[in-house]
Parts: sequence; C-alpha cells; structure tokens
Amino acid sequence: MNFQFYKLSTLFLLIMACGEEQTHQPINPNQLKEVLIERNINAVKKEQQQIDNYIKRHKLNPIKTGTGLHFQLIKEGEGEKVMEGQVAIISYEVTLLDGTQCYSTKEKGPEEFKVGKDNVESGLHEAITYLKKGDKAILLSIPRAKASI
Repeated sequence: MNFQFYKLSTLFLLIMACGEEQTHQPINPNQLKEVLIERNINAVKKEQQQIDNYIKRHKLNPIKTGTGLHFQLIKEGEGEKVMEGQVAIISYEVTLLDGTQCYSTKEKGPEEFKVGKDNVESGLHEAITYLKKGDKAILLSIPRAKASI
C-alpha cells in the first residue's frame, strides 16, 4: 500500500513537472528597489522595538546616537578619549539580544585595530570614539541600520 502511494506521488510530480514552461515577467528595478527599501525600514523598526524592550527589561539608560547605536557606560576609565586613527586594544563579546554569544575575544585575547580604518564591526568604530581608555560599556546596535550607513 505504501509503495503504491509512493509510485502515485512520484508519477503526479513527474506529470506536473512536464507542464508548459512558465514565463516570468521582467522585474522593474525601481519597483524592486522601493519594495526592498520599505521592507528594510520595517525590519529596522522591528529591531529598534526589540532593542527598546531589551533596554526596558534590563533597566538601562543608554545614550542613543544618530546611527542607531546605543551605549551605556558601566565603568568609567581614567584615560583619554579615543580618537579616529588611534590604535585601540579591546576585549569584547558580541551577543544577540537573547544572550546567544556570536563572538568573544576571551579565547584569543584582546583585539587590536585602528579606529575608523580597520575591518571590524562598524558599531565598534563608532562606539570606541565615545569611550576613554579603561571604560567598560554596553553597546546595542541595529545591524540593518549599520548596513545601510
């Protein structure tokens, strides 16, 4: 009985696959661009709401920049403010809002990069310029907003 069902299902799929070739309408690049922009805007709004909920749950009071980066100083350092072009040596971890760890420097040790120049997460370049040597902070960033900057 199961074998018969399998044969009939296979035959049905083969018959359907042998149908006439379907023609596709050409995609209007302007319409596609508008749809993608609208979907990206909606996704950024959704991600911002998730960050707002995280901030509320954890009773944070971060500073929000114009690019969507939120940062809250946890421990104030004693050094000078970091400037673009300087070399920064930092320890950090990247997690999702649910706590899932994506990356950490704990295993490899602190990461060194030239602020504003090297290939690290764009939010790090911006955030580091708000900090001083020895500062410890929580950074929250909307990935889609960063991708469109």
